Amino acid sequence: MHVCIIPVVQFPETNAMSSSLPVLSLLETRVLGVLAEKQRTVPDSYPLTLNALVSGCNQKSSRDPVIEASEAEVAAALDSLRALSLIVETSGGRASRYGHNIERVLHIPTQSTALLTLLMLRGPQTAGELRINCDRLHKFADISSVESFLVELAERAAGGLVVELPRQPGSRENRWMHLLSGAPVVEERSSAGAASASGDVSVGEIAALKANVSRLEGEVSELRALVEKLYAELGVAKP
Repeated sequence: MHVCIIPVVQFPETNAMSSSLPVLSLLETRVLGVLAEKQRTVPDSYPLTLNALVSGCNQKSSRDPVIEASEAEVAAALDSLRALSLIVETSGGRASRYGHNIERVLHIPTQSTALLTLLMLRGPQTAGELRINCDRLHKFADISSVESFLVELAERAAGGLVVELPRQPGSRENRWMHLLSGAPVVEERSSAGAASASGDVSVGEIAALKANVSRLEGEVSELRALVEKLYAELGVAKP
C-alpha cells in the first residue's frame, strides 16, 4: 500500500490581517459577503432582513462551501460583527435590517470590497476568475486591474487582507485567498507521495466538483419551480 505524505505549509504571521480585527469565523465572513453582494445585486432589498440574510448565507449557487446556517446562528454572527462595527442595523417597518460597514472599518475602496466579497463567498480564486465573477459587483477593465487591487490588499500597512497562494500543479495562475479568517494552511503532496498517487483526484478537485454539483442542483431546482409556475399559469397539466 502506498502512503501519501502531506506536509502542512503555513504562511508567516507577518502577512496576516491587522491585529486590531480578530479572526472571523466562516459564518461571519459569509454574512459580510452576502451583505456586500446583495448591496450591488439587489439594491432595492438592501439593507437585508434577517430572513433574507439567512437565505443568502445558505444559497446553493455561487457559494463555496455551501452551508446550512440556522436563523439563530446568523443572528449570533450579526451580534459579533456588530461589536466590531462591521455591520450596521437599521430599524423601521416590521423587521430590523442589516448592512455592511466594510469600507469604513477596513479603509478600502469599493473595488477592493468587491474582490474581498467574492473571496469570502466563493473561496480561493485566480485573478481571471475574480474578474469574471465580480462582473455584477464591479466591472474591472482587465486582469491587471484586478491584480493591482489584490496586491494593494495584500500589502496594506495595517495588515494584509488577502494572500497569493502557491501555484497548484498543472495550473497557469496563482489563486488568491482572503485573510479575514486567519492565515491559510495549504496542504501539498510530497514528490514521492505525488508520484505514488498520480492517478488520485486531489482534495481541491473534489471540493471544486462538489461546489459545481451544488450550484447545478440549485439552478435545476430554480428551473423546476419556474416550469411548474408556468404550467400553473397556463392551466396546462404537467406531462
